[in-house]
Amino acid sequence: MKSFFIYHVITGRWFMIFASCLIMAVSGATYMFGLYSNDVKTSLGYDQSTLNLISFFKDLGANLGIFSGLINEISPPWVILAMGATMNFIGYFMIWLSVTERIAKPQVWQMCLYFYIGANSQSFANTGALVNCVKSFPRSRGSVIGLLKGYVGLSGAIFTQLYHAFYGDNSKALIFLIAWLPAAISFIFLPMVRVLSIVPQPKEIKVFYKLLYISLCVAGFLMALIVIQNKLSFTRVEYIVDGMLVLFLLLLPLAVVFKEELKLWKTQNQTLIDADASRIKVVTQVPPSAIELPQPETHDASASAHTVSTNQQRKMSCLSNIFKPPNRGEDYTILQALFSIDMLILFIATVFGVGGTLTALDNLGQIGNSLGYSKKSLTTFVSLVSIWNYLGRASSGFASEFFLTKYKFPRPLMLTLVMLLSCVGHLLIAFGIPNSLYFASVIIGFCFGAIWPLMFAIISEIFGLKYYSTLYNFGAVASPVGSYILNVKVTGYLYDKEALEQLEMKGLNREKGKDLSCIGVQCYKMSFLIITASTLFACFVSFILVLRTRKFYKGDIYEKFRVEQDTAESLTSTATATATTSRMEEQDKINVK
Repeated sequence: MKSFFIYHVITGRWFMIFASCLIMAVSGATYMFGLYSNDVKTSLGYDQSTLNLISFFKDLGANLGIFSGLINEISPPWVILAMGATMNFIGYFMIWLSVTERIAKPQVWQMCLYFYIGANSQSFANTGALVNCVKSFPRSRGSVIGLLKGYVGLSGAIFTQLYHAFYGDNSKALIFLIAWLPAAISFIFLPMVRVLSIVPQPKEIKVFYKLLYISLCVAGFLMALIVIQNKLSFTRVEYIVDGMLVLFLLLLPLAVVFKEELKLWKTQNQTLIDADASRIKVVTQVPPSAIELPQPETHDASASAHTVSTNQQRKMSCLSNIFKPPNRGEDYTILQALFSIDMLILFIATVFGVGGTLTALDNLGQIGNSLGYSKKSLTTFVSLVSIWNYLGRASSGFASEFFLTKYKFPRPLMLTLVMLLSCVGHLLIAFGIPNSLYFASVIIGFCFGAIWPLMFAIISEIFGLKYYSTLYNFGAVASPVGSYILNVKVTGYLYDKEALEQLEMKGLNREKGKDLSCIGVQCYKMSFLIITASTLFACFVSFILVLRTRKFYKGDIYEKFRVEQDTAESLTSTATATATTSRMEEQDKINVK
């Protein structure tokens, strides 16, 4: 009996959520670039423009998930997760070999390729875990996205503690940890992640809140560790103890999983017992003449004609309907969604809104160096960004779901407000006020995290879930486009220009193979003033989507799934009644004989 229950747990809906949380908790390596970017820059002798170019390919890999989305349309989730795990190990293992000089110094294009392959594994993990969880819990999609994306946001702080526990203060070893740990976690949970049928789940949202509270405990514990470690010097043993506590908190959701699955197990067993008892009672009390046999089905001519018409429509070329999309909330085809005005607006807003926050995160280590912060403070900034990235993701997912359900507050408006808030963080960096980088890292980390659940939920609500894995990944492509414009072409160029001017003022020439370093507020001032202006433009574009979708969000956007669940319940009840009647008939025949 125990073995059956364990099988029931590991194949259950809530264990799949737990497995997906762990996969996502180790899938945020791209957000830790600030921790090891200096190692890449100094060991390979790159200037800031070259480092930003590599950073762009990292962002491109992390967000160019079209291929993973298309593959997921025709293959089971385990294929996507296995491919992602393999790519993760190959990409980051080659980066580690290069930085530690275990292989010959690679060309720049080779490093770009390594970073692209390693970072692209993140899109495979997102598609394999998050997309399938959303499809399995469509009426709680905001909470699902917020929870899973929250764990991605926490991954930076989680990795920081684990790498200290495993490797001490060896920052280059962090790259090796990034190579093997996510691959191992994905392979362990390959069979557990899959698309489950939509079934009625009473008090489903309460379970997600319990998981949220546990993740908040993880975030709070990590925040406390960050503050203490910034003030004190930890020994290797203390780092190991901290790492073990982090692992314990990551496994704590298992308690919720076992509790919920035990309830379902008891309910299912009780249902079977009640059904058998009812059958025995009915057979003994109801005479055979009182049994009404199910009537044969009647086929309506109009229904047959409708079926023929539908088949004819399906045979029509999909190109003829590209510019004739269904109503918002229905299932768009991929081309209908890509060519829609709503998707264009979302894409533009993401390019200029997310691109700025991503630029800030990728340059956080260099910004701290230019403003004279210590190396210990730089680790603190990255960890703060990770914690607040998590809080942004979790709060925007759950809060937007709450306000949408209770007050019909549209998600596009919340997206606009979040991007507006990020401008404050950009201005703090631009003017370099003393100690302001602590506040800037908090604000930008929160806003960057909050944007993603909102955008992905908006895509699922407007364009439907049928091709969500592809459309989800298309929405993410906008981020590296913005990063290339604002990070490589603007920030990297202006940084190197200022660094060269500082060398000329000192009467020095740049040595070949040496990295360029810039000191002072001027290194990033103009860049982040430009980023602030672009983010304000993104707010304006996003507000256009608010106006276009205001009627849609005032309605019941989850009505479709309620109808589907009611239909499923009705069919289940009908099937049960038919089966009971058949059993009664068989029993009556036996009694007559």
